[in-house]
Amino acid sequence: MRINKDDQVLVLIGINNGKKSRVISANKEKVTVEGVNVVHKHVRRSRRNPQGGRLSMEMPISVSNVKLICPFCSQPTRVGFRFDKDGTKYRVCKKCKADINIVSRAKKKITK
Repeated sequence: MRINKDDQVLVLIGINNGKKSRVISANKEKVTVEGVNVVHKHVRRSRRNPQGGRLSMEMPISVSNVKLICPFCSQPTRVGFRFDKDGTKYRVCKKCKADINIVSRAKKKITK
């Protein structure tokens, strides 16, 4: 996955265009960004929610509508991948070519 939980992203499209925020959750196609795409859900009074009323909650947006902000060059960038000689996979900033983090470690070879 190119964008992970707790990454800083820049929103590209919508009413929150240009806002920089943190990713709350991410999956393959959608990301939930803190303070972006906030909707109000109307809730009836119950034991669980004795007050009732309107709850504010963030809804997911498409991954294509956000860009990762590189922690090293602080610029919005695309994400690439790089493999080390031992087989370790890294996420890489396309602008400054810095390693963002490790995606997966090298697998141990079994010898008999």
